[in-house]
Amino acid sequence: MDKDTARPDGCGQCDSLGDRREFLREAAALAAAALLTLGVTGRAAAAIPIGRATGRRDRWTADLRYPIPEGDSVSIDKEHEVILVRNQGSVYAFALSCPHQNTALRWMEEDKRFQCPKHKSRYQPDGTFISGRATRNMDRLPIKRDGANVVVDPDHVFESDKDQAGWNSAVVKV
Repeated sequence: MDKDTARPDGCGQCDSLGDRREFLREAAALAAAALLTLGVTGRAAAAIPIGRATGRRDRWTADLRYPIPEGDSVSIDKEHEVILVRNQGSVYAFALSCPHQNTALRWMEEDKRFQCPKHKSRYQPDGTFISGRATRNMDRLPIKRDGANVVVDPDHVFESDKDQAGWNSAVVKV
């Protein structure tokens, strides 16, 4: 029913009531503003990036391409929720979320480790679980080398407790 037609609730010509889409748009904006005020900016925003990465999508697949990092470093691609790590001659790709409850992981530069801000699970740079509530290592993504790049498949995950061989093989030596 349009705004100019009398409504059964008696609001008839009420200009302050827009259509449902307008209401939902305004409600979403208010909710986002409230979350920002509380410091909550979304799952990926909880990560503290040491470096920023932006994966370039492969034209024919869902794979992402990243240049091989120059030296030991951590880069976070928030858009694709991927962590790229070069550590001691190896490059790894991880899912951004903690395997315990999907909270975005943080890189703790001073300790050279990852940590979940929610329950304090800690991980080594290669994704190996150290301590906390999580029950497994960080989830690795399939990765392979292509010249000066690494190619990451963000749609497949190796969970160390379900596919130890896949998890162990998800590494590129440089």
